[in-house]
Amino acid sequence: MSTTPDEKLARSAVNTIKFLAVDAVEKANSGHPGMPMGAADMAFVLWSRFLRYDPKHPQWPDRDRFVLSAGHGCMLLYGLLHLSGYDLSLSDIENFRQWGSKTPGHPEFGHTVGVEATTGPLGQGISNAVGMALSAKMLAARFNGIDRFDPIGHRIFVLASDGDMMEGVSGEASSLAGHLGLGNLIVLYDDNRITIEGRTDLAFSEDVAGRYESYGWTAQRVDGHDHEAIAAAIETATSETAKPSIILCRTHIAHGAPTKQDSSDSHGSPLGADEIEAAKKAHGWPTAPTFAIPEEVKAFFKARGEEGAALRTAWDEKLDDWSERHPDKAVLWDALWGKRVPADIVDRLLAAAPGEAAATRAHGGAVLQQAAELVPALVGGSADLAPSTKTMIKDSPAITPDDFSGRNIHFGIREHAMGAIQNGMLYHGAFRPYGATFLVFADYMRPPIRLAALSGLPAIYIFTHDSIFVGEDGPTHEPVEHAFSLRLIPGLHVYRPADGKETALAWGMALARKNAPTALLLSRQTLPPVERKVSGDLADMKRGAYLVAGAEKPHAIIAATGSELELALAAREALAGEGKKINVVSIPCLELFEEQDSVYRQRLFPQGIPVATIEAGLSWPWRGIAGPDGLTIGIDTFGASAPASVNAEKFGFTPEAVTTKIRDWLG
Repeated sequence: MSTTPDEKLARSAVNTIKFLAVDAVEKANSGHPGMPMGAADMAFVLWSRFLRYDPKHPQWPDRDRFVLSAGHGCMLLYGLLHLSGYDLSLSDIENFRQWGSKTPGHPEFGHTVGVEATTGPLGQGISNAVGMALSAKMLAARFNGIDRFDPIGHRIFVLASDGDMMEGVSGEASSLAGHLGLGNLIVLYDDNRITIEGRTDLAFSEDVAGRYESYGWTAQRVDGHDHEAIAAAIETATSETAKPSIILCRTHIAHGAPTKQDSSDSHGSPLGADEIEAAKKAHGWPTAPTFAIPEEVKAFFKARGEEGAALRTAWDEKLDDWSERHPDKAVLWDALWGKRVPADIVDRLLAAAPGEAAATRAHGGAVLQQAAELVPALVGGSADLAPSTKTMIKDSPAITPDDFSGRNIHFGIREHAMGAIQNGMLYHGAFRPYGATFLVFADYMRPPIRLAALSGLPAIYIFTHDSIFVGEDGPTHEPVEHAFSLRLIPGLHVYRPADGKETALAWGMALARKNAPTALLLSRQTLPPVERKVSGDLADMKRGAYLVAGAEKPHAIIAATGSELELALAAREALAGEGKKINVVSIPCLELFEEQDSVYRQRLFPQGIPVATIEAGLSWPWRGIAGPDGLTIGIDTFGASAPASVNAEKFGFTPEAVTTKIRDWLG
């Protein structure tokens, strides 16, 4: 796709893009007009000459991806989507940032057609794009080069801002992109040198081009308002297949606004009626009506869409022929793009669950091998901790700059980028990535976890070393608040399994989820298999909490998670000798349990029966289960450096200590 409009038409199209943004922000009295005005030239060149898309088939697998990492400038994207023929009406543009509109204040994946990633927190979009480019490379390694037709040929384009360059996550992800040689990734950097507080040199004076070249990227500098220079730079970048490319486009924020060009005043506030009138007159643009779109601009973008549709149609036909020639590859293609997971994945993993005593991280490693056999889209890795997190898929190579055919990804010590890259792979659409690290480092990747939940992405997080029983490494490596910190994220399911069966359950439930993420919190220390004394527990396990051991007319209920379930069972046994009848409830996933109907929840926790909870972490959030008169046994301080057995004794997590606390509570 390489339609090149004449200079007059190009200028009219750029002005249309600019003033759709300006008018929408003014009408909403909220938003960022400066960035769309400054970046309109480079965006128009990209969308008019290079980007391969079909607006009527926005999920075409081989479309080029465009990621607006500078999400605050979303009216630039919305204007382009509307003009290009996507299902985004002018009314939607006019209702920018309003309740129920398809044009929210930052782009949201799944909410607005054509939006490839949820961006807004700066640095995330460019890091997502690394995941998309990695995913495309992995697909190409599986399907290209076996035929005269290669089904994977798309590129990943990003429009990034000064803020994206400053946020650390972009550096993490860009470093990995350079290491892997992701030559299908092209970043247009809107180098306007303005942030909310003023000029970027208040806090930012580095050589961005030099930094990216040191990562292993190619770097070019151009005038971001010179269409031919921009086009030539993109041509050079797309012809470079061994390295990712960054094009530093020197632009002027609020380009053409008489008093607010190059001013932070245009960054996050409407221009105002007088400035808009003056800007439109300076551009030779009509001051009325607002939201003007000239007919010749409509016709140009209509033709552009038809050109993309023809490309997509031809690709579809070639793919059909290719599938007939390579039926085995076609099966894999459908399995990946169809996100195929066996309908009975939970039952199959439960049936093969490890039964021996072991750390749940070891159980997780064993279940991962079974899951990988059942789900060809399952890929992943860790932040340099695979030997500890047990997250390598056996009999599969690792991804390297020279080989993208494997399923194991070395993310390096880059937790934040790992989460963002996972999201990018999920936005891209063909793989089910997992990422692993120690639970205490979940804080380093919280932003992409939150965005996965917001965007409905079924990411899987493996967090091992889940408590103070990490031991000698001490409080810097011993999570206390982290389980509940993750449980606070809407939509995220957090599993803390007690043995091999619950670990298999957690993996199965994570893979069965289609539109939300899951975290598995796994132990470093060995845990015994749970002796379940209640029949039918496998069905109830899928409801987030279930009865492990029960009694008629119990005096109390003890609820526990993970490694503390054995303490609950030990206390039950000890108290039984004293005539106390105790029910023990395991809660592998509190969020899933809270989603159950009131009948089931009251069956496990009948009114009038006192409840004690045990978890080696914050105690007070468990008041929701224990109630005001219940007992919450936990840890409300940081841990300590000592052997796990010593920590258990000092923090009161031995069978004797727990039994004493419950006995005293019951009176």
